[in-house]
Amino acid sequence: MVVKRRLFWQIFLPYLLITLIALVALAWYASSAIRYFYIEHVTADLEARAHLFEEQIKEHIQPLDVKVLDLMAKKAGGHSSTRLTVILPTGRVVGDSDKDPAAMDNHADRPEFLGALKENRGVSLRHSITLNKNFMYVAVPLKKGSGTLAVVRASIPISAIDSALHVIRIKVLLASLIMVLFSAVLSLLVSRRITRPVEKIRKWAESVAAGNFLPKPFVRSSGEIEGLYKSLSRMANDLRSRIKQISRQRNEIQAVFSSMIEGVIAIDMETRILNMNQAAAEIFGCDPTAARGKGIQEVVRNTAFYKFVEETLLAEDAIEKDIPIDGEGLLNGHGALLRGENGQQIGALVVLNNVTRLRKLENIRRDFVSNVSHEIRTPITAIKGFVETLRDGAVKNPQDAERFLKIIEKHVDRLEAIIEDLLNLSKIEQTSDKEGLLLVESRMRDVIQNALQVCHVAIADRKIKIEISCADAIVIKIDPTLLEQALVNLLDNAVKYSDDGGVIDITVTEGMDFVIIAVRDHGCGISREHLPRLFERFYRVDKARSRQLGGTGLGLAIVKHIVQAHGGRISVESTPGAGSTFSIHLPGDPSE
Repeated sequence: MVVKRRLFWQIFLPYLLITLIALVALAWYASSAIRYFYIEHVTADLEARAHLFEEQIKEHIQPLDVKVLDLMAKKAGGHSSTRLTVILPTGRVVGDSDKDPAAMDNHADRPEFLGALKENRGVSLRHSITLNKNFMYVAVPLKKGSGTLAVVRASIPISAIDSALHVIRIKVLLASLIMVLFSAVLSLLVSRRITRPVEKIRKWAESVAAGNFLPKPFVRSSGEIEGLYKSLSRMANDLRSRIKQISRQRNEIQAVFSSMIEGVIAIDMETRILNMNQAAAEIFGCDPTAARGKGIQEVVRNTAFYKFVEETLLAEDAIEKDIPIDGEGLLNGHGALLRGENGQQIGALVVLNNVTRLRKLENIRRDFVSNVSHEIRTPITAIKGFVETLRDGAVKNPQDAERFLKIIEKHVDRLEAIIEDLLNLSKIEQTSDKEGLLLVESRMRDVIQNALQVCHVAIADRKIKIEISCADAIVIKIDPTLLEQALVNLLDNAVKYSDDGGVIDITVTEGMDFVIIAVRDHGCGISREHLPRLFERFYRVDKARSRQLGGTGLGLAIVKHIVQAHGGRISVESTPGAGSTFSIHLPGDPSE
């Protein structure tokens, strides 16, 4: 078995040489830093001189005195061995310590001048055309308020510095070239020997991490690298099997979690949301992804639900409770603790069922059964009583027998009307829920006339006057038979609750995408507290009068279901003593 050399010896010696080279490079870098420091020092000194001169000439800028400015520049420049120049914002030179300003070019394009105007300081290292020498220039603006009155420039020749810098540059360049060549050869040798197998392993490990699992590379290198490669291979095989298992389990759980119609929320011990399915997000009107990691109070604004969560976290066993939401809404919550691998409590799982509609249906069912029982029991009790009376001897008296039989017939007719209305209501609901309505284009005036013919006898007996306001051109897609029945029920109610000789108004209004059919009577009207429940089955405003007039208590419920089957809605407005207006709102085309 060949003993592989350790990775330490393959890396230590080459990098020892690299370290020595880096130290040499650092020495050269220090020389560059000194050069930079000196240049910065000279720049700061020139800037200070310019500011000093700036203070001296302020009073001669406004008004401008060119002669005084030039004399002051020459005097100050001679004392400080510095060339001082005063330049107006236009670039015109009005004072210079070495030359006559009138003979100098416009300085508007000088870099130090432009830098002073833009950045409050301009620095330039360049050749002076005027004096034919290399100079370092530092320019600063002379400001008054937000405006610039002039630019003061200070400069000194740097021929000695240029010579020294030139030598430094050559040396640094040669040294850098040697280091680059040496480092390139050395790095190439080291890289080819070490990084090639490491690179292969890296690419393969990245594929494993990404779940691609590329074929294993052939690696021939040091013992440490080959040992690392073998360990990674074993880990990759184990990781692949674990990923497949976890992915399968996750997909199964996610499919169940997402497809549940119940809302499911997982919460940790600090009441932060760990996970939430779409059903729960719809219940509380939030984004399930954005809700993760947030406190339950941040996402759900419901005190009752928050108390339920707290009770679940404190309870030892699963709990169940109804939770009110949104005023009339109701949730049925099931809460259970979540436990970790060691049995420790890590949070809670809450399952929510929206039972609002179920509770309403249960209440409606109870009310319906109670109402139906009451409505049917009354005529049955009366029939039974009169039959027993007849058996007891009243049948032998023709006058009493005839009167009792008429009463029995009346109650039988009432039972028949109730049963017929119940069957009609059931038929309307089944048609709208399963088969849908057969809609045809119909003229509204024809439908109204057909309904009036059905109610003609009752209208004539009460001498009711009917006023119709409906354009002949109003045509809408409806089930004419059902809508005619709805109008008959509304007209029947209007006739019953109108005074003899009264007026009933039928108005049809057409809008852009709707049609409103309004039936208005001028009778006794309805109190406000009865209006919300007026369309419930067997609901009566005045039970005694309603039964006396022959109503079953189902007429308006039938109208509501007919209108809803057409995709519309019905509303009522009423004032006691002033009559009632029932309005049917139909869409322009219910089939759309």
